[in-house]
Amino acid sequence: MRSVLFDTETTGLDPLTGDRVIEVAAIELVNDLPTRTTFHRLIHPQRDIPADATRIHGITIDRLRDAPRFEEIADDLLAFFADSPLVAHNAPFDFGFLNAEFARCGRPNLARARMVDTLVLAKTRFPGMPNSLDALCRRFGIDLTERTTHNALLDCRLLAEVYVELTGGRQRALLPGGDEDNQAQMPSVHYDAVGPRTPRLITPTDEERAAHAMFVGKLKEAIWTVE
Repeated sequence: MRSVLFDTETTGLDPLTGDRVIEVAAIELVNDLPTRTTFHRLIHPQRDIPADATRIHGITIDRLRDAPRFEEIADDLLAFFADSPLVAHNAPFDFGFLNAEFARCGRPNLARARMVDTLVLAKTRFPGMPNSLDALCRRFGIDLTERTTHNALLDCRLLAEVYVELTGGRQRALLPGGDEDNQAQMPSVHYDAVGPRTPRLITPTDEERAAHAMFVGKLKEAIWTVE
């Protein structure tokens, strides 16, 4: 099962008032786990970048002077997305910006039916709690030291870690056939920035089995020993 997790940086908050995408990054997921396949482009917005926006993502118009326009990267981005589900944090924001850009250059919109919003997933799991990307990273113990400003590719990497936690991705190998299936489908799953996510088989030693049996023997009516 392939999906794509993505993030954008923009000149502002509203594409309908002329704000544009200046950075887009995406990471391929297989069975909700990140692979090494990524997409990342800086984009010239054909307008200025307000100082308030630069303070958030650190990108100035001078840095983008030789960057391509969105219409020059649109087909590559659509090819990377393919027909996969699209995962983003506060996904309507990113969908709105990308669809505005696609419309400007005569490309098809991203269907909202493809949207997977991790903010909605987080609010369902942690109702009434802060569910920004920073807050979720702190809650799951994910390292934020590199996140001094918003950066689309770094945000994708952090969100991929959060998404693993929100979807139970760490536990896939516990499902029937899960470890064999994951190893067969994702032989190169690896995530250098924040640690490996490839499931690995753990075989207990005879001593560990004996210690476990002794521990279980002390429990009253352990459900996994009931015939």
